[in-house]
Amino acid sequence: MARGGGKAGSLKDKLDGNELDLSLCDLSEVPVRELAALPKATILDLSCNNLISLPSDFCSLMHLVKLDLSKNRLQQLPLDFGRLVNLQHLDLLNNRLVTLPVSFAQLKNLKWLDLKDNPLDPVLAKVAGDCLDEKQCKQAAVRVLQHMKVIQSEQDQERQRKLQAEREMEKKREAEQRAREAQEREMRKREKAEEKERRRREYDAQRAAKQEMEKKTKKETVQTRKPASSSRPPQPPRHKHSWSRSVLRVLLLVLLCILCTLAVCKLTELQHQPLCISVNTLYEDVVAAVQNHKSLQNLLHQNSQQ
Repeated sequence: MARGGGKAGSLKDKLDGNELDLSLCDLSEVPVRELAALPKATILDLSCNNLISLPSDFCSLMHLVKLDLSKNRLQQLPLDFGRLVNLQHLDLLNNRLVTLPVSFAQLKNLKWLDLKDNPLDPVLAKVAGDCLDEKQCKQAAVRVLQHMKVIQSEQDQERQRKLQAEREMEKKREAEQRAREAQEREMRKREKAEEKERRRREYDAQRAAKQEMEKKTKKETVQTRKPASSSRPPQPPRHKHSWSRSVLRVLLLVLLCILCTLAVCKLTELQHQPLCISVNTLYEDVVAAVQNHKSLQNLLHQNSQQ
Protein backbone atom coordinates (compact mmCIF):
# COMPACT_ATOMS: atom_id res chain seq x y z
CA MET A 1 0.00 0.00 0.00
CA ALA A 2 1.17 3.46 -0.79
CA ARG A 3 1.71 6.04 1.89
CA GLY A 4 1.88 9.78 1.40
CA GLY A 5 4.08 9.65 -1.66
CA GLY A 6 3.76 6.29 -3.57
CA LYS A 7 0.84 6.37 -6.02
CA ALA A 8 -0.02 9.87 -4.94
CA GLY A 9 3.17 11.11 -6.52
CA SER A 10 3.92 14.73 -5.97
CA LEU A 11 0.96 16.52 -4.33
CA LYS A 12 1.78 19.68 -6.15
CA ASP A 13 1.35 17.86 -9.45
CA LYS A 14 -2.17 16.88 -8.38
CA LEU A 15 -3.13 20.37 -7.25
CA ASP A 16 -5.59 22.02 -9.64
CA GLY A 17 -6.26 25.54 -8.49
CA ASN A 18 -7.59 25.09 -4.97
CA GLU A 19 -8.58 21.44 -5.51
CA LEU A 20 -6.40 18.51 -4.55
CA ASP A 21 -7.58 15.09 -5.72
CA LEU A 22 -6.06 12.13 -3.84
CA SER A 23 -8.91 9.71 -4.53
CA LEU A 24 -8.21 6.17 -5.75
CA CYS A 25 -4.61 6.39 -4.52
CA ASP A 26 -4.79 3.33 -2.27
CA LEU A 27 -3.84 5.49 0.73
CA SER A 28 -3.79 3.91 4.18
CA GLU A 29 -2.53 7.08 5.87
CA VAL A 30 -3.15 10.75 5.20
CA PRO A 31 0.01 12.75 4.30
CA VAL A 32 -0.82 15.52 6.75
CA ARG A 33 2.60 17.18 6.65
CA GLU A 34 2.52 17.52 2.86
CA LEU A 35 -1.08 18.76 2.94
CA ALA A 36 -0.21 21.37 5.56
CA ALA A 37 2.39 22.71 3.13
CA LEU A 38 -0.41 23.40 0.60
CA PRO A 39 -2.74 25.89 2.32
CA LYS A 40 -4.22 26.79 -1.10
CA ALA A 41 -5.75 23.32 -1.35
CA THR A 42 -9.08 24.17 0.35
CA ILE A 43 -10.85 21.33 -1.47
CA LEU A 44 -9.50 17.86 -0.66
CA ASP A 45 -10.73 14.58 -2.13
CA LEU A 46 -9.61 11.45 -0.22
CA SER A 47 -12.41 9.19 -1.38
CA CYS A 48 -12.00 5.55 -2.43
CA ASN A 49 -8.89 4.79 -0.32
CA ASN A 50 -8.11 2.44 2.56
CA LEU A 51 -8.23 4.92 5.41
CA ILE A 52 -9.19 3.34 8.73
CA SER A 53 -8.59 6.43 10.86
CA LEU A 54 -7.39 9.99 10.63
CA PRO A 55 -4.33 11.15 12.61
CA SER A 56 -4.94 13.72 15.34
CA ASP A 57 -2.84 16.32 13.51
CA PHE A 58 -5.26 16.08 10.56
CA CYS A 59 -7.39 18.61 12.48
CA SER A 60 -4.62 21.17 11.99
CA LEU A 61 -5.68 21.49 8.31
CA MET A 62 -8.00 24.32 9.23
CA HIS A 63 -7.86 25.79 5.71
CA LEU A 64 -10.09 23.00 4.35
CA VAL A 65 -13.49 24.11 3.09
CA LYS A 66 -14.62 20.94 1.27
CA LEU A 67 -13.61 17.41 2.31
CA ASP A 68 -14.54 14.12 0.67
CA LEU A 69 -13.80 11.01 2.77
CA SER A 70 -16.42 8.77 1.18
CA LYS A 71 -15.85 5.07 0.50
CA ASN A 72 -13.11 4.46 3.05
CA ARG A 73 -13.09 2.30 6.17
CA LEU A 74 -13.16 5.04 8.81
CA GLN A 75 -14.42 3.79 12.16
CA GLN A 76 -14.20 7.11 13.97
CA LEU A 77 -13.17 10.72 13.53
CA PRO A 78 -10.57 12.51 15.70
CA LEU A 79 -11.95 13.90 18.96
CA ASP A 80 -10.97 17.45 18.00
CA PHE A 81 -12.47 17.20 14.49
CA GLY A 82 -14.39 20.37 15.33
CA ARG A 83 -11.20 22.41 14.87
CA LEU A 84 -11.90 22.37 11.10
CA VAL A 85 -14.10 25.43 11.62
CA ASN A 86 -13.93 26.53 7.96
CA LEU A 87 -15.36 23.26 6.69
CA GLN A 88 -18.60 23.75 4.68
CA HIS A 89 -18.95 20.49 2.76
CA LEU A 90 -18.28 17.03 4.27
CA ASP A 91 -18.87 13.71 2.55
CA LEU A 92 -18.64 10.62 4.79
CA LEU A 93 -20.62 8.24 2.59
CA ASN A 94 -20.01 4.51 2.93
CA ASN A 95 -17.66 4.26 5.97
CA ARG A 96 -17.90 2.41 9.28
CA LEU A 97 -18.85 5.31 11.53
CA VAL A 98 -21.17 4.69 14.48
CA THR A 99 -20.97 8.05 16.25
CA LEU A 100 -19.49 11.49 15.74
CA PRO A 101 -17.18 13.32 18.15
CA VAL A 102 -18.86 15.94 20.33
CA SER A 103 -16.58 18.60 18.88
CA PHE A 104 -18.51 18.11 15.60
CA ALA A 105 -20.91 20.72 17.01
CA GLN A 106 -18.19 23.37 16.52
CA LEU A 107 -18.38 23.09 12.70
CA LYS A 108 -20.52 26.21 12.60
CA ASN A 109 -19.92 26.79 8.86
CA LEU A 110 -20.96 23.28 7.78
CA LYS A 111 -23.70 23.50 5.10
CA TRP A 112 -23.62 20.05 3.47
CA LEU A 113 -23.30 16.58 5.03
CA ASP A 114 -23.68 13.01 3.78
CA LEU A 115 -23.67 10.15 6.34
CA LYS A 116 -25.41 7.47 4.26
CA ASP A 117 -24.26 3.85 4.33
CA ASN A 118 -22.68 4.03 7.82
CA PRO A 119 -23.69 1.81 10.79
CA LEU A 120 -24.80 4.90 12.68
CA ASP A 121 -26.32 4.93 16.11
CA PRO A 122 -30.10 4.75 15.59
CA VAL A 123 -30.71 8.17 17.10
CA LEU A 124 -27.99 9.79 14.98
CA ALA A 125 -29.21 7.98 11.87
CA LYS A 126 -32.72 9.26 12.44
CA VAL A 127 -31.46 12.82 12.94
CA ALA A 128 -29.28 12.73 9.81
CA GLY A 129 -31.95 11.26 7.52
CA ASP A 130 -31.29 10.68 3.83
CA CYS A 131 -28.97 12.62 1.57
CA LEU A 132 -30.40 11.86 -1.87
CA ASP A 133 -30.27 15.41 -3.17
CA GLU A 134 -28.77 18.79 -2.39
CA LYS A 135 -31.67 19.85 -0.17
CA GLN A 136 -31.60 16.71 1.99
CA CYS A 137 -27.85 16.93 2.43
CA LYS A 138 -28.12 20.55 3.56
CA GLN A 139 -30.92 19.62 5.97
CA ALA A 140 -28.81 16.76 7.29
CA ALA A 141 -25.98 19.19 8.06
CA VAL A 142 -28.32 21.51 9.99
CA ARG A 143 -30.02 18.71 11.95
CA VAL A 144 -26.81 16.91 12.82
CA LEU A 145 -25.17 20.12 14.01
CA GLN A 146 -28.18 20.90 16.20
CA HIS A 147 -28.15 17.35 17.56
CA MET A 148 -24.44 17.47 18.32
CA LYS A 149 -24.86 20.86 20.00
CA VAL A 150 -27.51 19.34 22.25
CA ILE A 151 -25.18 16.46 23.08
CA GLN A 152 -22.33 18.89 23.68
CA SER A 153 -24.56 20.98 25.93
CA GLU A 154 -25.65 17.91 27.84
CA GLN A 155 -22.07 16.76 28.20
CA ASP A 156 -21.03 20.24 29.29
CA GLN A 157 -23.81 20.24 31.85
CA GLU A 158 -22.85 16.78 32.99
CA ARG A 159 -19.24 17.89 33.15
CA GLN A 160 -20.30 20.93 35.15
CA ARG A 161 -22.37 18.75 37.46
CA LYS A 162 -19.43 16.43 37.97
CA LEU A 163 -17.14 19.38 38.51
CA GLN A 164 -19.62 20.90 40.94
CA ALA A 165 -20.00 17.56 42.69
CA GLU A 166 -16.21 17.23 42.89
CA ARG A 167 -15.98 20.76 44.28
CA GLU A 168 -18.70 20.06 46.81
CA MET A 169 -17.00 16.80 47.70
CA GLU A 170 -13.71 18.62 48.04
CA LYS A 171 -15.39 21.26 50.23
CA LYS A 172 -16.96 18.48 52.26
CA ARG A 173 -13.59 16.77 52.65
CA GLU A 174 -12.00 20.07 53.62
CA ALA A 175 -14.83 20.74 56.10
CA GLU A 176 -14.42 17.25 57.53
CA GLN A 177 -10.68 17.76 57.70
CA ARG A 178 -11.17 21.09 59.49
CA ALA A 179 -13.68 19.45 61.82
CA ARG A 180 -11.23 16.64 62.56
CA GLU A 181 -8.44 19.12 63.16
CA ALA A 182 -10.70 21.20 65.41
CA GLN A 183 -11.74 18.05 67.26
CA GLU A 184 -8.12 17.01 67.65
CA ARG A 185 -7.22 20.49 68.90
CA GLU A 186 -10.13 20.38 71.34
CA MET A 187 -9.10 16.91 72.47
CA ARG A 188 -5.50 18.02 72.98
CA LYS A 189 -6.73 21.08 74.85
CA ARG A 190 -9.00 18.94 77.04
CA GLU A 191 -6.22 16.43 77.70
CA LYS A 192 -3.90 19.28 78.60
CA ALA A 193 -6.50 20.74 80.97
CA GLU A 194 -7.11 17.31 82.52
CA GLU A 195 -3.38 16.78 82.96
CA LYS A 196 -3.07 20.19 84.58
CA GLU A 197 -6.02 19.44 86.88
CA ARG A 198 -4.51 16.06 87.80
CA ARG A 199 -1.19 17.65 88.63
CA ARG A 200 -2.95 20.34 90.67
CA ARG A 201 -4.87 17.69 92.65
CA GLU A 202 -1.64 15.78 93.25
CA TYR A 203 0.01 18.99 94.44
CA ASP A 204 -2.92 19.78 96.75
CA ALA A 205 -2.94 16.20 98.06
CA GLN A 206 0.80 16.28 98.74
CA ARG A 207 0.49 19.66 100.43
CA ALA A 208 -2.45 18.48 102.55
CA ALA A 209 -0.56 15.31 103.50
CA LYS A 210 2.46 17.37 104.44
CA GLN A 211 0.35 19.71 106.58
CA GLU A 212 -1.39 16.73 108.20
CA MET A 213 1.96 15.15 108.96
CA GLU A 214 3.21 18.40 110.48
CA LYS A 215 0.07 18.65 112.65
CA LYS A 216 0.39 15.03 113.72
CA THR A 217 4.08 15.48 114.59
CA LYS A 218 3.30 18.65 116.54
CA LYS A 219 0.47 16.95 118.40
CA GLU A 220 2.66 13.98 119.29
CA THR A 221 5.35 16.34 120.55
CA VAL A 222 2.84 18.19 122.74
CA GLN A 223 1.41 14.92 124.07
CA THR A 224 4.92 13.65 124.82
CA ARG A 225 5.79 16.77 126.83
CA LYS A 226 2.45 17.07 128.65
CA PRO A 227 2.59 13.87 130.80
CA ALA A 228 6.11 14.70 131.94
CA SER A 229 5.02 18.11 133.09
CA SER A 230 1.74 16.91 134.66
CA SER A 231 3.37 14.03 136.59
CA ARG A 232 5.41 16.44 138.66
CA PRO A 233 3.57 18.34 141.45
CA PRO A 234 3.43 22.04 141.03
CA GLN A 235 6.43 23.65 142.59
CA PRO A 236 6.82 27.20 143.70
CA PRO A 237 9.09 29.38 141.76
CA ARG A 238 12.67 28.42 142.09
CA HIS A 239 13.75 31.81 143.42
CA LYS A 240 11.11 31.79 146.21
CA HIS A 241 12.06 28.22 147.26
CA SER A 242 15.73 29.13 147.43
CA TRP A 243 14.98 32.27 149.53
CA SER A 244 12.89 30.32 152.08
CA ARG A 245 15.52 27.69 152.45
CA SER A 246 18.21 30.30 152.98
CA VAL A 247 16.17 32.04 155.75
CA LEU A 248 15.53 28.71 157.46
CA ARG A 249 19.17 27.89 157.40
CA VAL A 250 20.04 31.30 158.92
CA LEU A 251 17.48 30.83 161.69
CA LEU A 252 18.75 27.34 162.49
CA LEU A 253 22.29 28.63 162.53
CA VAL A 254 21.32 31.47 164.91
CA LEU A 255 19.44 29.06 167.18
CA LEU A 256 22.41 26.69 167.17
CA CYS A 257 24.74 29.55 168.11
CA ILE A 258 22.45 30.60 170.96
CA LEU A 259 22.25 27.04 172.30
CA CYS A 260 26.01 26.64 172.03
CA THR A 261 26.59 29.95 173.81
CA LEU A 262 24.05 29.03 176.49
CA ALA A 263 25.67 25.63 177.02
CA VAL A 264 29.13 27.17 177.29
CA CYS A 265 27.94 29.76 179.75
CA LYS A 266 26.11 27.19 181.89
CA LEU A 267 28.46 24.29 181.89
CA THR A 268 31.95 25.72 181.60
CA GLU A 269 34.13 27.90 183.79
CA LEU A 270 33.24 30.84 181.54
CA GLN A 271 29.92 31.25 183.35
CA HIS A 272 31.49 33.89 185.61
CA GLN A 273 32.56 35.96 182.65
CA PRO A 274 30.62 39.21 182.02
CA LEU A 275 29.27 37.97 178.71
CA CYS A 276 28.11 34.68 180.14
CA ILE A 277 26.61 36.44 183.20
CA SER A 278 24.53 38.55 180.78
CA VAL A 279 23.56 35.46 178.78
CA ASN A 280 22.59 33.51 181.88
CA THR A 281 20.57 36.45 183.21
CA LEU A 282 18.78 36.76 179.84
CA TYR A 283 18.12 33.03 179.84
CA GLU A 284 16.66 33.09 183.36
CA ASP A 285 14.46 36.05 182.46
CA VAL A 286 13.17 34.24 179.39
CA VAL A 287 12.48 31.08 181.38
CA ALA A 288 10.63 33.05 184.09
CA ALA A 289 8.58 34.82 181.42
CA VAL A 290 7.69 31.52 179.81
CA GLN A 291 6.67 30.06 183.20
CA ASN A 292 4.57 33.11 183.99
CA HIS A 293 2.97 32.76 180.58
CA LYS A 294 2.16 29.11 181.24
CA SER A 295 0.74 29.96 184.72
CA LEU A 296 -1.43 32.62 183.14
CA GLN A 297 -2.69 30.14 180.50
CA ASN A 298 -3.54 27.61 183.26
CA LEU A 299 -5.41 30.21 185.26
CA LEU A 300 -7.35 31.34 182.23
CA HIS A 301 -8.12 27.75 181.36
CA GLN A 302 -9.46 27.07 184.89
CA ASN A 303 -11.60 30.18 184.77
CA SER A 304 -13.00 29.25 181.45
CA GLN A 305 -13.91 25.78 182.75
CA GLN A 306 -15.71 27.29 185.77
